[in-house]
This record gives sequence, structure tokens and C-alpha cells, in this order.
Amino acid sequence: MSHKPLSLNNLGLEFSHKTCFTDFSVTINYGDHVAIIGRNGSGKSSLLNMIKSMSPNITIGYVPQIIEEFIDLSGGQRFNTVLTEALAKNPDILLLDEPTNHLDLKNRSSLMRSLKSFSGTLIIVSHDIELLRNSIDRFWHIDNGNITIFSGLYDDYIHEIKSKRHSIESELLRLERHKKDIHQCLMKEQVRAAKSKQKGQKAIEQRKWPTIVSKSKALQAQETKGRKKAAIDHKKQDLGKQLADLRLPEVIIPKFSLSSADIGDRSVVSIQDASIGYTNPILQHINLELGSKSRIAIRGNNGSGKTTLIKAILNDASINKTGNWYATKDIGYLDQHYSTLRSDFTVLETIDIADKRRHLNDFLFRKTQEVNAKVSTLSGGEKARLSLTQIAAITPKLLILDEITNNLDLETRQHVIEVLKNYPGAMMVISHDEDFLKEIGIEDNYQIENGILTSYNHYRSKEK
Repeated sequence: MSHKPLSLNNLGLEFSHKTCFTDFSVTINYGDHVAIIGRNGSGKSSLLNMIKSMSPNITIGYVPQIIEEFIDLSGGQRFNTVLTEALAKNPDILLLDEPTNHLDLKNRSSLMRSLKSFSGTLIIVSHDIELLRNSIDRFWHIDNGNITIFSGLYDDYIHEIKSKRHSIESELLRLERHKKDIHQCLMKEQVRAAKSKQKGQKAIEQRKWPTIVSKSKALQAQETKGRKKAAIDHKKQDLGKQLADLRLPEVIIPKFSLSSADIGDRSVVSIQDASIGYTNPILQHINLELGSKSRIAIRGNNGSGKTTLIKAILNDASINKTGNWYATKDIGYLDQHYSTLRSDFTVLETIDIADKRRHLNDFLFRKTQEVNAKVSTLSGGEKARLSLTQIAAITPKLLILDEITNNLDLETRQHVIEVLKNYPGAMMVISHDEDFLKEIGIEDNYQIENGILTSYNHYRSKEK
């Protein structure tokens, strides 16, 4: 199982409305572990398909993002089935498109171990930071119509981009100060020239020959300063372009309609000696308490009952409940499909507060065409951002999140984290993304196994 170096030469991807990338050339060596990263819609999956079609003499294992086969299986089961088929070929190159979507914690861990130890060439499209950190040593970053190649670890790559950005911003500040210094020198030279002119006029009045040398020097100095200013402006334009090419996500600084003080210190969920299910119970002996500042994660394998528990808290009529239940009516809910958004509304119509434009501006919806766009035309990342905009506009006391990082690019993922870190209320999160849970400040973890909800620390100690 090996392949000769595979050369890709001058690849490009263009559509009528945009150019994804041009003139991309690279050599893929056997054993490279490559991640294709970039914004949603930048052309990552298309590039993966190009590689698949350009490698006729190489054994390829390929798992797409959307698997149409095995419709009776869950998303995670479909992925595992197709991955097993791909690995059975003993592929020289393994191509995976968003492989960790829909995988529970157990299957995620298994996949991470397999990819890290995979000896062949691995090329994946992924936004999963844990995967990028642990299984990848080369990055192709599609952004701004170009593909940047970086060899090394993920954190080193992000550090390099931030260092370059800091260096350029520092140089721009230095140039701005230099330009101000030149302007001050020019103003002083003009003052000196004016004084020399007055002296010359006096000399004429006294029938003496005027000296015009100082005036000439002033004009010469002015021309020199003008050339220097033009050179600075040109360099600033060049640095501005470099800064645009290093584009990092803008930071969202959210403003919520409620503060931590407004929410106070009270119970938002109290469940005692409860069970839930449909025809038969799915979870039993449920005991759960959430205060107004609690941040908890619900873990468990796919199909274990995590979403059923959320539906029960949301008082879904299809769920049979027993036991003692209390949940605040002031609950915000956000899932990976953004089902709380109305597709026929515009972005502006989605927000129901007085100063809509300013609030949307805080969440990076700034241009007129952006705020007047129909929700149905938005990308997944834009819908995620708009859902968070809604939550900040009318802030609920409890926020429930169900696998919201699936399919988000790295930029939007960071926007989501920024907002959730500042959210003032209680939070209940279903997610298999360990880095995400850590970033948003999850304090307590619960595990569902064999129909029982237990403290994650208790579950882990039982495992040992």
C-alpha cells in the first residue's frame, strides 16, 4: 500500500458568481496527512472530488459528507459502514469529507485513533479542531480566492497567521506615525518659508537684493515630503492587501437584553424521580437540578435519549413523562438545523426589537443587502449567527443547544463560542465536541447509558 508522489498542477474552481481558487499546485507524498480548511462554500468538497477523479491509478477510499446509502441507519452508523468499506480496499489515499459529523463520543474517539495511526495518505475536509490537532500535519487553507499551504501542527498554523497579522498591524501603525511626523515637518518648513518671504519683502523695501534660497529650499522640501507621503500611502495599500489575505474572523461583542443580575439566582429546571419515553420508557430515575447560572453538557451515544430529554424539558406533547417536573417557560432552543428561524422572513424581520439595525450590526449583519436577504438564502453559518442574534435580542433564562457545531466552519464556530461565553443565563448543551464544551465554560457533565442519567464524573469513575 503506497503511491508515487501525486502532482496537482494549476487547479482552479470558478462559478458564475465567485472564484473559489486559482492556480493551485501541490505535490502529495505518500503518508501525508492533509486537512482542507476554509469557510463554508469555499470549495473544499469540490477540491476533494477533484483529487478523487484525478487519481485513476491509485487506490482511493472515499467517504462523502452526505451518505445516500443505508437509509435505515443513523448518520453515525452510515458513516461507519461506508468507512469500513473504504478501508477494506486497503487504500493508498483515504479521502474523508467532514468525518466527525453525527458521530457520538465513542465513535469519535475510535475514528481519531484510526486516523492518527493510518499509514497511508489522508486528505480530509474538516472543521473539527480536535481532529485537526491530533491527526493532521499539513494544511491547505482556502480563503480569499487562494490556497495557502502550511506544513506543521494546527496550533502552529493559527499562531503563524496571528503573528503575521500582528506584524502587519504594527507596521501600519508605524507608517501612520511616520506620515504624521512628515506632515509636521512640512508644516514647520512652510512656516519657515513664510518667515523667509517676509524677510525678502523687507529687503526689497530697503532696496537690498532679496535672498530667495530659503523659499527654494522650502519648495524642494515640500516636494520631497510629498514623495515620501506617496510612498507611505503605497506601502500602506500593499500592507492592507496583505492583511486582507490573512483574513481572521471579526470578533463579535454581543449585547444581551438581560444581564446576569436581571436573571438572578434561582432554579430554572428541577426534575425528580422522573421517567420519559414514548410507548415505553427511554430514560428512568431522572434527577436533575439547574440553577440560573448552570452550564451543563448531556453526553451519550446516538439514540441514547439525549434529544428526548430536551423535548421533555421543552414540554413536547409527544413525550410521556412521570415524576415531578419544573422548567422555566423562558427557554431558547437552537439546533443544527436552525429550526427556530422562519425561512420566508428577511434577516431584518427576524429580529423583533426597536433598534434592529444596530443589534444586527453587532452580529456582523451590516450591509443593506445582508439585512434584507431572505433566511432561506442564508448559509448555515449565517443562520447560526442569526439564531444567536435572536437569542441576544430577547435573552432567555435557559438556553438549550443540540449539536450546533455540526457543519460550521471554523470562523462561524468561533463566533458561536464568543457569544455563548458571554451569555448570562443557564445553558444545557448536547455536543460531542470536547474543545467546544471547554471553550464555552461547561461546568458539569452528565452521561446517559442504559437508560440512566448520571453525573459524568461518577460515570468515569465507574468506567475505571
